[in-house]
Amino acid sequence: MTPPLPIEPVSTADEPAILALNNEHAAELSWLEPERLSYLIGQAFHTRRIGRLEAFLMAFDQDAAYDSPNYLWFRSHYPRFVYVDRVVVANAARGRGHARRLYADLFDVAAKAGHTIVTCEVNAEPPNPASDAFHAALDFSEVGDAVIHGGAKSVRYFVRRI
Repeated sequence: MTPPLPIEPVSTADEPAILALNNEHAAELSWLEPERLSYLIGQAFHTRRIGRLEAFLMAFDQDAAYDSPNYLWFRSHYPRFVYVDRVVVANAARGRGHARRLYADLFDVAAKAGHTIVTCEVNAEPPNPASDAFHAALDFSEVGDAVIHGGAKSVRYFVRRI
C-alpha cells in the first residue's frame, strides 16, 4: 500500500494551482482573484495542501483581518476560534481521505495553539449534502444560520469542540 501524500505548508509557488482549484469550485467556495488569494494566505492561521495540489485547506483565527460575512458571524459570537474558510479536494483525488486528514491536522494545530473550537459553514441553499454528511461525521454541531450576499445564498454555521 502506498503511504499517503504528506500534508505540507502552502508556499507562494503553490498559489497559481490553489487559485485554479479554488475557482473550479467557486460555487461551493467563492471566486478569488490572485491578489485576494495572496492576501488571504497572509491572514490565515493555517493553510495546508496535499500533494502538488490534490487538496488544500485554509483557516483563520479570531484575529484575522477578514471581511467574509461567515467569518464575521463567528467573530461576533465567539471570542476565540479557528474558522475553516475553505477546503477543497480535486475531483480526481476524491475518496482518498484528504479532507479528513486536513481537518485532523488542523484540529491538532489548533489545540496546540490553545484553541478549543473549530468553526465552519455549510451551504443550505444551494444545498451541499456531501458537506453536511462529512461535517456530521467529524462531530460538528449546528449553532446558527444566515442568509448572505443579498439573499443569493443561505448557510448554516457549525462548531466542533477540540
